[in-house]
Parts: sequence; structure tokens; C-alpha cells
Amino acid sequence: MPPKGATKKQVGQPGASKAKQVGRPQRVSIAPGKILMKDDDDMTEAGDQGHGEEWMQGKTLIKPDDQLELTETELKEEFTRILTANNPHAPKNIVRYSFKEKCFKQTSHVDQLAIHFSLDGNMIHKDSDEARRQQSKQGASEAISEQAISEAGEEKKEEGEETEGEKTEGETEQPVEKAEEGGEKPEEDGTTPAPAAAGEQSKLTNQFNFSERASQTYNNPYRERGTATEPPPRANFSATANQWEIYDAYMEDLERQAEEKAKEKKQSSLTKKDDDKNKKKVTALETQSDDISRIAKAAQIVERMVNQNTYDDIAQDFKYWEDVSDEYRDQEGTLLPLWKFSYDKAKRLAVTSLCWNPRYKDLFAVGHGSYDFMKQSAGKLLLYTLKNPSYPDCIYDTESGVMCLDIHPEHPYLVAVGFYDGSVAVFNLTTTSSKPMFQSTAKSGKHTDPVWQICWQKDDLDNNLNFFSISSDGRVVQWTLVKNELTFTDVIELKMEDAPQEGPEGTQIATLSCGTCFDFHKKTDYQFLVGTEEGKIHKCSKAYSSQFLDSFDAHHMAVYRVQWNYFHPNVFISCSADWSVKIWDHTYPKKEPMFTFDLGNSVGDVAWAPYSSTTFAAVTADGKVHVFDLSLNKYEPICEQAVVQKKKTKLTHIVFNPDHPIILVGDDRGYVTSMKLSPNLRKKNPKKKEGIEEQIAKMNKLLDLVREPIDNNKK
Repeated sequence: MPPKGATKKQVGQPGASKAKQVGRPQRVSIAPGKILMKDDDDMTEAGDQGHGEEWMQGKTLIKPDDQLELTETELKEEFTRILTANNPHAPKNIVRYSFKEKCFKQTSHVDQLAIHFSLDGNMIHKDSDEARRQQSKQGASEAISEQAISEAGEEKKEEGEETEGEKTEGETEQPVEKAEEGGEKPEEDGTTPAPAAAGEQSKLTNQFNFSERASQTYNNPYRERGTATEPPPRANFSATANQWEIYDAYMEDLERQAEEKAKEKKQSSLTKKDDDKNKKKVTALETQSDDISRIAKAAQIVERMVNQNTYDDIAQDFKYWEDVSDEYRDQEGTLLPLWKFSYDKAKRLAVTSLCWNPRYKDLFAVGHGSYDFMKQSAGKLLLYTLKNPSYPDCIYDTESGVMCLDIHPEHPYLVAVGFYDGSVAVFNLTTTSSKPMFQSTAKSGKHTDPVWQICWQKDDLDNNLNFFSISSDGRVVQWTLVKNELTFTDVIELKMEDAPQEGPEGTQIATLSCGTCFDFHKKTDYQFLVGTEEGKIHKCSKAYSSQFLDSFDAHHMAVYRVQWNYFHPNVFISCSADWSVKIWDHTYPKKEPMFTFDLGNSVGDVAWAPYSSTTFAAVTADGKVHVFDLSLNKYEPICEQAVVQKKKTKLTHIVFNPDHPIILVGDDRGYVTSMKLSPNLRKKNPKKKEGIEEQIAKMNKLLDLVREPIDNNKK
């Protein structure tokens, strides 16, 4: 047996006391002559003070050197921290494209959920049908489970007795208490693990390892809910209808109708008085408007006379002035600026089209739109006259920008207009209505892209008016005015020569080129030229809708204008954004241009002169007008003159007057400038007119100079 002192030290060790505290509540037995105190000193003896001081010294607090010295107020100060459930790794700069606002916008809502662990288990509830089914299959009975529990309890008791015997040998001072302690342990230790052992045997697992949770959930029971409402009130009524009662009812109804008629008469008399007052006001306004309409023509004449007096110098220059300095300049001319036309509400819109009236030589139409396709707005159709340069004679507002227009050669009051949204319309200048007489819609076959050029043609076999239009959607469409409708017919589709692309399900999709301009032959009505955005010029016919008669690789960029010569039937001219102007002969077998001129900037428009087969003019994006006469100089322009004052202003269109020696030039700021050609730029003797044959011979002479070496090689 160990000495008594050893047992005391074992009781006094802090490690042993802590182990006992962790397990279960300890029992204390007091021996005679010894006083044990259960205190914070873990059952140390009261007499052994020296040993207590040794292990208590280990708990002394040592203050670090770098510890802050804080006052009591600072120690008592509270710092609040707010804990949020935001994910620190969640991005805060996610953007999404907004189709409504057409831009990328930052999303305010970000998913802050962070899943650290996720596992699909295969356990089932013990009260479920599946668990009961498995219990019945396993055949676990209650008797077998009780027998297993009792056997497990007996084994625990035997182990408890063995441990009790060992403890009684080791403890001599406390035999009674240790025996009691050893006798109680088997009861406690033997009974507590029994349910765990039984639980291990009766653990139910899903043998089929189902992963679907839908088949393992309860169906919510149906609930019925009903409400009771009060029945509607009922009343029983019975009466006998006699002849006099029916008569009295009819008489009451007649009296009521008579009272209502009397009330209506009073109200009608009041409304009549108000209507009479309104009529008097309307008649007064009508008489005023009638008075204005009576003097409208006279007022227009007076207005033109006032403007003629205001711009008397320009009117005199237009009628009589000739540049005398042309006599001292060889093969050079000048442009004299005349009137400048503008409208305040159209200054921000570019001049997209110009056209002279074929009957009234002083009247011309101007189309206003926008070539900046990111800033589209409403357009305007204006008609000016040289007799009144201060204000347009007619103003038509359009919902979409005007991109092109043309006036009918035989009916000068009909104006065909093409818009940016792909629709076309016909305006009647003789009516007071500001709306078009005809207009195409999506149902009536309008274009899907902007209409770049429009042109009237001769009446068809049924004497119906018709015109043609070309658009970026690759279609050339004929529009016919039939009664009150505008019917369309696709003349040709501008298919590209490349191989068709493969569409869904192996279909072949032919790509269409974008048409930008076209012009019909002056003598052969069915023949016309088409310029495309790819730089090609196609010779087409109204009779062939599936193929081109011929194609020219004309330019490297978009073709802005193509136009037949007024005199020579085989010659046409083209201009492009690649800074070049080219003159072609469509019968030339090599398909090469006869003349090529580089103007040093993008050429917006080109036009043949109506009085000479060898004279043409072009405008460029740097604000200059170039006038060429091939009979005088085949290499350089005979006039190159800047028209605009600001450097950034671009010239967009140019057109010759059919009778007078003036030209109109439009720019992208909404201004139209009229200029007079000097004598060197036009025929010198206006009284002596050269015939068509002389003009054709003049052009053939130039073409022979180009063709001569080729013809000799062929011979």
C-alpha cells in the first residue's frame, strides 16, 4: 500500500481535481483527523499551505512591456461594431446593358449569399412510410432488442465489478465510500450506453440511396374554407291589375315625359344662345380671314416688290451683270454669289436635296434632313422663289427627315419625297393641307432603310402616275398612284456577286448591296444606272428583275451620284466619297472610265450642265465648287471657288437652272446659296443655240482622243 502522504498529494494536485470536475460531480469522504475543504483550491488540505503557495504563484499576471496604459474612462468606453451579412468577395461593379436607355448601367442588387458547404444526404425520417417499410423488411422485433439491451447491461455490470475490485485494493483509507462509489457506477454506466447500443442496431438507412427529395416529402393536407353570407332580402308582392290601374299608370308616364320635354326645351334655349354667340365670333373670324384671303395675292406681290427693292443690287446683277474680267482670263471663270436662302427652323438641318420646278423657272424645292444618323429628327420640305429670298413660299413639316425629292415634269404641283424612315410620299402644292396626298406605310411595302433618291417617270399604259425610289435595303421600287392608293412593285433587287450565305436548315441567303443613287436614260426609258455603297455601278433594265445588264467597278467607296449626259446617249458621270469624279462610256468594252478627276476631298454631288455636253460641276466636303469644261481643259477645272465662310461647313448638293445661268448649292447647315456663272463658264452667245448634234460631236471628239490608241491596236 502506498503511504498516506502520496494519497494526500494526489488529492491536492490540480490536474487530478480538474479531471474529476470534468467527468461527474465528485464525492468527498472525510477521514478522522483530516479536514478537507472544497474550495477554489481544488480540495487542498488546510494544513498544507506551503504546497498551495507554490502552484498559486504560477497564476500571477505579468504585464507586457508594450501594453497601453488606459484610464478607467477609456476602459469603460464602448465601441459599437455593426456586423453585416454582405459577402466581401461579391463584386460591386457589375453592369448590364439597358435596351431602354441604350447604354450600360451598373446593377444595384448583388447576390450576397455565400454557400460554404452543401451536401445531399440520404437519410429518411423514422416516422415516414419508407422507414416503417424498412423496419418490417428487416424483421427487428421488440423482444430481440430487449434481450440485446439486457445482455449489454450484464456485461457492463461485470466490467463494473472488476473495476470495483481494483479500486478497493488501491484505496485503504476510504473503503466504505469507494465501495459505494464502485457499486453505483455499474448502475449508471451500465444503463446509459444501452440506448446507444440499441440505437446502433436499429439505425435505419435508405438501401436504395434515393436522391430525389420530392418523393420523400409530405403532401400538405387540403384545407377547406367556407364563408356564410346573408341571403338577399326578399319580399312577396301580389296585386290585381285592373283596367283603371293600367290607365292611371299610362297617364303618370305621359305626365313624366311632358315634364322631361319641358326641361329639355329650357336647356336647348340656353345652348342656342351660347351657340349664337359662338357663331357670331366664328363669323367675325371668318370675315377677317376672308378679308386676308382676298388680299393674299396682292400682299404676296407687295412682299416680293419690297424684297426686290431690298435686294435691288443682287437683282440687277442677276439680270444684267457680266464679269468683264473673263476677257482677260484664258479658260478660267468665276462664280458671283447672289441670294442666300435660309429658314430659321431649318438651320440645324442639312440640305439633302435640291430640285428646280420645270415650269416655273424661278421656283425650286429644298429638302431638309440629317446625314448624322445618330441625331435624327423631323424634316422639312420648303419651296423658295428667286422673287422672295427672305422667306419660303411653302412650308411642309414632316415627321421623318427628308432625304430626297423630285418634282413631276408635267404636273409641277406634285412633289415626290423620300424619307429617312424608308417611306415615300406625294405632296400636292395646290391644296392648303400640310399633309401628303399619298404616303407609303409598312403595310404598303415601304423601304426598311433610308430612301436616297426618287425620280418621276412617264405614265404607265393605264395613264397612272408613277415614280421610282432606291434605298439602302437593296430594292428599287416602282410606286403607282391608283385612285386613292399608292401601290408598289419591286423592279430589281441589288444582289451582290459574292456566293450566298448559308442560312438555317441549309437555305441560301443572298446578300443585298446598299443602293445609294440611280438615274434613268434620257431616251431609253427602260434603261437606268444604279450606284451602290460598295462602289459599283450597275446598268439595269425594267424588264429584267433578276440580273444586271452590266456592272462597273467604279469607285472604292460609296457612289453618291450617277447621271446620264443630257446630249450624248452613251456617256454618264459618277462621283464618290473616294475624292474622285469619273466619266464613263457604257459601250466601251474595257469598262474603264474615260476621264478621272481627283478633287482632293469627298465629292458630295455632281451635275451636268444643261447647255453643254462637256461642262459639269461638283461640290466637295471642304466647301468648294469645281466647274469643268472638257472642251477647254481636260485636266483641271476652269473654276475652283470656295462658297462657304466656315471651314467645317460641307457642301452637299448642286443643281443647274435649266434656263438661267445660275446654280444652287446646299450645305450641311441648312443654307442654299445661288451663284451666277461667268461668261467663260457657259456658252458665250446665248442667242445662238447649238444643236444636239453639235454637242454630241463635241463629246465624241474628246472620247476619240481617249479611244484612239485602243482602236489602232485592235486593227
